[in-house]
Amino acid sequence: MSETHKHLAGRPELLALLASVSQDFASAPEMGETLANATQQIMAYMDTEAVSIFLLDERGEYLTCLACAGPVSIDGLTIGAAQGIVGRAVQTDAVQMVRDTQNDADFSGAVDDLTGFRTRSILCAPLRVKHKKLGALEVINKKSGDGLFDDGDRQLLQALAGMVSLAISNAQMTAALVEQERIRRELELAREIQRNLLPPPPAAGFPVRGVNYPAMEVSGDFFDYFALADGRIVWGLGDVSGKGMNAAMLMAKTIALFRCLGKVVPDMATLLVRLNDEIAETASHGMFVTMVAGVFDPVRGAIAFANAGHQPPLLRAADGSYREIEAECPPLGIMPDVVFVEQRVQLDGGRLFVFTDGVTEGRTASGMLGLDGLTQLLDRHAAEGAEAQLAAVSETLLGSTGGRRLHDDLTMLAVG
Repeated sequence: MSETHKHLAGRPELLALLASVSQDFASAPEMGETLANATQQIMAYMDTEAVSIFLLDERGEYLTCLACAGPVSIDGLTIGAAQGIVGRAVQTDAVQMVRDTQNDADFSGAVDDLTGFRTRSILCAPLRVKHKKLGALEVINKKSGDGLFDDGDRQLLQALAGMVSLAISNAQMTAALVEQERIRRELELAREIQRNLLPPPPAAGFPVRGVNYPAMEVSGDFFDYFALADGRIVWGLGDVSGKGMNAAMLMAKTIALFRCLGKVVPDMATLLVRLNDEIAETASHGMFVTMVAGVFDPVRGAIAFANAGHQPPLLRAADGSYREIEAECPPLGIMPDVVFVEQRVQLDGGRLFVFTDGVTEGRTASGMLGLDGLTQLLDRHAAEGAEAQLAAVSETLLGSTGGRRLHDDLTMLAVG
């Protein structure tokens, strides 16, 4: 049995104190309040004039007083991680017993000068769990006996520091788990909101179809389509630069603007001009949107569309040949007052495919899908219709992940 354990075993009142403080830590939801109660109990039991608990910040640069007891409050006091007796205890990972502060070069009387309190002697124990430094537990000015701390006090403070260290570590881990759960719920809500921004599955025979599979909880890709009163169908597909919540927020703004403007703006080039000016006005530095927006006349089989920096749409003709339709206009949001060009194409029994780079750059069992792999999948399922073609591409890329995340968002639109 160690000397500390022997010391504790012979002092049942100390074991009762440890049990009481430990129970407080286990039952109280607020660590700050529990530490404040613990300092009061420690001060009374060790018969000292003051007690304080300092915590180390995540970067290990500063120590901040989280709780204290005594005639003056130093709650919130922040010092350097190596400053004073407290800093020395943390850095050396050893209990510091200073019987006369006036003879210790590391002691600073700045706090005493500020508060009027006089620090004569200090006992300070480091707080740590395994190899992680947490801070320090400090008691000041023993009131009983000769007013000096001894080895028995050292052992007692070490025992208390171990209990406080474990409680703080548990509280920090619990707080981290709570924060992770909060973020997870918020991401789930954001993903659900994004899903609701996408159009619902269309009725059978509707000539525009789309799929979207996010690589992460939220997506920067989007597509949309809706019918106008005259029977034409407005459609669009885009890819926001970057990932995460910033991209998701810009995606939501773009798709909302597109749905609103697409019902009243007469041509796609003008629509992209309006979108670009709105996005450029408020987009964060370095963020932009590549997008293709079009309108399909199912009676005439004609498509008019404009491309803002997106990869070329792919036209599959009725005879099975392919043509990429190039465009040289910049993405949305980079600069205002950009002129976009409207292009026209006649389907004549063919079909137009618009997609993000998560499709062609998606991974399959044999490597990157690429444009050749995409056309092969589209050819293989051409007779089954657009829905089957999109499903084949999605299943190929999703199935090759082996349950892992997609390399990038997968979004694809078929028109015709």
